[in-house]
Amino acid sequence: MSAVEIFHAAGLQEAPVFRLVAGSPDRIIAIHRGEPVSAARFERHVRALAVTLPSGSHAVNLCEDRYRFLVALCAVAIRGQVNLLPPSRAPGVVAETLMHHPEAYALGDGPAEPGREIQRDIRSAGWRMPEVLAEVEGPPLMVDADAVVVIGFTSGSTGRPTSNAKSWGGFRVSTKQNLAALRSLWAAGMHANVVATVPAQHMYGIELSIMLPLLADVGVHGGRPFFPEDVACALRETPAPRLLVTTPVHLRALVESGVALPPLAGIVSATAPMPEALAREAESRYDCELREMFGSTETCVIACRRPALTPAWTPLPGVTVQSHPDGSLVYAAHLPSPVALADVVEVDRDGSFQLRGRQADLLEIAGKRASLNELTHRLLSVPGVEDGVVFQLEPTIAGGVGRIAALAVAPGMQGADILRLLRAHVDPVFLPRKLRCVATLPRNETGKLPRAELLRLLDTVQY
Repeated sequence: MSAVEIFHAAGLQEAPVFRLVAGSPDRIIAIHRGEPVSAARFERHVRALAVTLPSGSHAVNLCEDRYRFLVALCAVAIRGQVNLLPPSRAPGVVAETLMHHPEAYALGDGPAEPGREIQRDIRSAGWRMPEVLAEVEGPPLMVDADAVVVIGFTSGSTGRPTSNAKSWGGFRVSTKQNLAALRSLWAAGMHANVVATVPAQHMYGIELSIMLPLLADVGVHGGRPFFPEDVACALRETPAPRLLVTTPVHLRALVESGVALPPLAGIVSATAPMPEALAREAESRYDCELREMFGSTETCVIACRRPALTPAWTPLPGVTVQSHPDGSLVYAAHLPSPVALADVVEVDRDGSFQLRGRQADLLEIAGKRASLNELTHRLLSVPGVEDGVVFQLEPTIAGGVGRIAALAVAPGMQGADILRLLRAHVDPVFLPRKLRCVATLPRNETGKLPRAELLRLLDTVQY
């Protein structure tokens, strides 16, 4: 039986509701290994991969190459399976994800790294994409609007990662909202192209570098550039108008490197607050506007702003943020029900809002109040501190108050030196009881700091 016959026999073309790929079949959806890939050819790659995937209900999508991730995500979806996107590709995290989903397999685009435990799991329960992608002709690919195509996991920066299911219909709506927030960055009638430094497995990466080229007239560079020169090379391979999708950590490295970039239509940032000074410097150096997106794994992107000009966030079309005494709720067309924000927000009369910290960041000790975000800002303002974070430990007794701890990257300094300088600006009850100097902070691929890694480093560092 041919691949096409297998594909049809499996019923993979049934239950159509929406096209997998929007727009003309000959529009360019990606730049893969320096060559443009049309939507039609992309669908041929997806069909060919789909008929060879193992049976199962879920697939842990570990593909590093962005185009291969895109093909794999869609092939898994049209098989009626769900893409699992763990918060890390660390062997233990992937193994745990597979353990909690017995009918899952791991899907990658390269051999496992020698010596890593997950290698056995991938070989026994997984599948590796071929080096050369095959092509299979067929009818347009369709996906049911109610189909759950992705389960994303929170980063674990505030505790244990939690899972969040995303439907195809929800992605269609949220992608329209994202496009509306960015469309004025390039001229009408032009086909924009994204180069992204954020991993495709991150929800921000999914929205801006996977769903945007699938569901809008936008293309994407298929690589995953990380270092400044790699980013510059990817941008040179990508036709204008170019949209750089990145994070504050990656953008700072790019600015400080001094590497020359081809003209940009705009810069998009998320995953962590964008410092105003960095936003202004990037806009000046690259002669374009920087737009920051606000969202979470739970909500997807819900607002944007231009941090070089304003601290206020504007909700995307169809999104409303409402304050309540016990928190804030997000109402949006792409969300099946209102979602509580982890952030404390102050909503203005026009619907815009400003962040006042995270719910989990708020501290109340001895009748006094502060926030971990504010304390971290104070730590970073200490001369000589290059990077740092302040966090709260779990209480040692029931009903007690957790102690404050901190990690700092401050070459040539001791913890006692930093504490002495902090005392001039921080109330004594909020001074870190443990402050360790480390070589680097355990930031993940998007610059976030998983709580488990902070605790491990705090306990193991020598002082």
